[in-house]
Amino acid sequence: MAFELPALPYARDALAPHISAETIDFHYGKHHQTYVDKLNAAVEGKPEADASLEELIKTSSGGVFNNAAQIWNHTFYWNSLSPNGGGAPSGALAEAIDRDLGGLEACKKALADAVGTHFGSGWAWLVLDNGKLKVESLHDAGNPMTSGQTPLLTIDAWEHAFYIDYRNAKPKYCEAVLEHLINWSFAEANFANA
Repeated sequence: MAFELPALPYARDALAPHISAETIDFHYGKHHQTYVDKLNAAVEGKPEADASLEELIKTSSGGVFNNAAQIWNHTFYWNSLSPNGGGAPSGALAEAIDRDLGGLEACKKALADAVGTHFGSGWAWLVLDNGKLKVESLHDAGNPMTSGQTPLLTIDAWEHAFYIDYRNAKPKYCEAVLEHLINWSFAEANFANA
């Protein structure tokens, strides 16, 4: 079974003006596709070809891990964004954010800091860790599942996520994501199913 590039959950221009169709063309159409192509090449004819991405993330290393995690992380990232995003979470997730992170503004600041101060390539994650919400900053293809955490949403801190639209202003990219695109409904569903 070959791994495939999952469809975007919206049109390629749906996140504009905050994330342009040009960024989507490169980030999704080239970077994300390349991870799929490289993983397929790495596992062709091997038992890993029949594993799920989650299994590969939890059990592999090197190039197989990097490409499997980057496919999964990017797919999760596209779902962490919405053309109707921004606003605030509700229900149990909102209560947990208040309890564990000191409220929505503190949560958004922690996510913004995790992106804006991240040196090099990586990801900012809102995770559930032993029943408590945390914000994590992971390098390269890092994924919280390797530490037993449950990802709720993510923001891509790799340069290709923002450079076309924001050049070197990574904090501006993160602000746009948090104010206009972050998909709290997706995070709420992940929290409810954790």
